[in-house]
Formats: sequence, C-alpha cells, structure tokens
Amino acid sequence: MIRGWIAPLAVALGVAACGPRVSVASVPAAGERWVATWATAPQLTEQRNMPPAPGLSGNTLRQALRVSIGGSRLRVHFSNAFGNGPMVIRSAHLARYKGGGAIDPATDRALTFGGAPGITIPAGQTAVSDPLDVELPAMADVALTTVFGDVPSDLTGHPGSRTTSYIRPGDAATAATLDDAVTTEHWYAMTGIDVVAPREAAAVAILGNSITDGRGSTTNGNDRWPDMLSRRLRADPATRAVGVLNLGIGGNCVLRACLGPGGIERYERDILDQPGVRWVIVLEGVNDIGGARGEAASDSVARALIAAYGRMIEQAHARGLRIYGATITPFGGSFYSAPGHEAARATVNHWIRTSGAFDAVIDFDAALRDPADPTRLRPDADTGDHLHPNAAGYRMMADAIDLALFRGR
Repeated sequence: MIRGWIAPLAVALGVAACGPRVSVASVPAAGERWVATWATAPQLTEQRNMPPAPGLSGNTLRQALRVSIGGSRLRVHFSNAFGNGPMVIRSAHLARYKGGGAIDPATDRALTFGGAPGITIPAGQTAVSDPLDVELPAMADVALTTVFGDVPSDLTGHPGSRTTSYIRPGDAATAATLDDAVTTEHWYAMTGIDVVAPREAAAVAILGNSITDGRGSTTNGNDRWPDMLSRRLRADPATRAVGVLNLGIGGNCVLRACLGPGGIERYERDILDQPGVRWVIVLEGVNDIGGARGEAASDSVARALIAAYGRMIEQAHARGLRIYGATITPFGGSFYSAPGHEAARATVNHWIRTSGAFDAVIDFDAALRDPADPTRLRPDADTGDHLHPNAAGYRMMADAIDLALFRGR
C-alpha cells in the first residue's frame, strides 16, 4: 500500500537542451538517481485505435499500469511526440489502482508541472511532471487519471496496452470509480514513470515487437514475458532493484517503419535514453523477415538485421551498457512461414549465438521450439496463430533468462 503521499515539490519549468522536451529540473540527493520503473513505446495512434466517443478532448482518461521497482519519489512522462498540434493537460492524478477503473481515494495525489496543475505540450514534444514525494512499492498497480483540454487530431499513444483504460465526460480526476465510463484497451499520452532510487538500482530496456508487447497475453493479467521477468527479478535479493521496461511495439520492424517507427530509428529514444538503464535486450526482426518477398530478399534482410544489431551493440557499448541478443522464435505454420523466411531466421539466430558480438545470448528459440519440429512453436506455448506465444509461452521465455545477467554492475 502507498504510504503518506506528500504534496509535490514545485520546481522551475524549462526547455531541455538535449531535444524537444518540456522538462523539470529535479536533482536527486547524493547517492541517488532517477531510474525508470515503467515505460511504454510511443507511436502515432492508428485511426482504428483512436479513443472511442466521447474522446479525450475536455474529458477524463484513467489508465492503469504496474511498476517494477519502487521508490520514495517519482515523476511521470507525457508525450505529444506524434501530435499535429498542442495537447492540453488540465490536471493529472496518480493513485493506487484497485481494478475495474476504481482507485483508492486515500492515495490520490495531484501531479504538478512547474508548480502548475496542468501543462500545454506543443506538437512534437514531451513533458515530465514535477517530482512527487510518495512511497511507491515495487510491483504496485497504479492509475494515472488525466483531464484533457484540447488535444490534437493525431494522438501519441501505445495501442498494445493489454490493459483496460476508462474515458468519462468532463472532469472526473478524483472520482473513486468510473462506472459510467467507456472503455478501450489502449494507452494514450503517458510514456513513463521514474523513481529516485539508490545507486545500485538500474533498469533493463527491451526493444521488441508484438511478442514483447504481449500479444496473446491476458488483458489486465500482466503476464507478458517482461512482466514475468520482473517478478523473477523481484524475488531474487540480488536483482530486486532492477527495473524492467517493455518497449515492444506490435507490428514493429527493425529496418523500416512498419507499425511505429523502425527499431533503428527509435532505439536511442526508447532504449538508450531511458533513465538509469544499464542493460538492453533486443528481440526484434521477425516482422522484417516476414515482410521479405522471396528467398533472395529474405537473405538480404537477414544480413541487414545483423548489421543493424551490430550498430545497436556499438551504441550501447559507447554508453557503457551491456546488451543481450535474443534469438527469434519459431513461426512455422504461421502467415510468415516460407522456406526463405525460415532460412533467414536460421541465419540471424546462428549469428546471435556464435558471433560473440552481444554480451550474452538469451535463447528464446530454444525455449519455445517444438522438439518434434523446431521450425514451429511448442503446442503448449502457441496461441494458435503459430507466431505469438500464449501466457504459458511467455512464462517459458521469462524462465529461460539467467538472472545472473543482471547481478552486479
């Protein structure tokens, strides 16, 4: 339970020198630093994933999420990165989440922005709230309730939330329940929560597609493989201070824009720039392979993926980060199944396993392949589309990761 939510500390609002961000100048105490405890990858929301009526403008949006590590001070990131006009936030509140759109009113606290209750975020920019002094336990379920003014017609969001969000007309920022709200399984505008943590705390940022984003997992179940990895890390005293950041985007590619910006394009923003990141996991490439036409194109994509991984490794090492390569999981029998595609997957996985370029290998292919046909998913791990694992498969993936990879500095 959250204890003693204290009034937020108001600080000056300015423009970050490092890029298009409306930021808050918050300096942790000596021996502490900001570490991301939750994050999601932003993208331009497709028309089919826009908020249902009554929409966001002039209304209240309540969104649920589960953090990884805890802390005694936090800040929240909002994004209008893909907007075509300003986004007005009239107020934003954080509270412990009880499920079904309900919060614990005793824990509800208002966020501020430069001491003000709201903020206007220009098109193409992001914003960070003032620090809020609050005891946030590890693995806490929290709700972010935002009251919007005008919003752009192009919205920044994350369609693959795998959680239910609630929209109610007007200002319902502090409502204990939202029984009359409309629901949608998407996130909008919010992109991260950081906590002030001791120096030993750090985060692992995961670049991925729908398999990381959690297609096939349970809505509101928090049983994607990064969720299950987070629970394993929390249970081990040597890794309980490791935050887990799921930056998967369903339908995402590495080499080009498919759904969301390409992995190469978003790598710095979504992965390397996360506060407190110390480790990187790359599990991406199946959509690039699946989109190739013919064996020659498939082979070309495989070689381009290897080159892209090499650039990601160089960038991570330049920042002193460790980066782990995850093998591409089987897709035999799926709509991606083709001899050229399977050969490309084998080429990429062979390089990941044997090149020594990554600091370590996480062999998800070995964890999920059917012993009777290694080109296919295990039947007990398959959603039925022969591409995406189910919740049991995601548990197998999380269990296949050696926690020693995250012990020590």
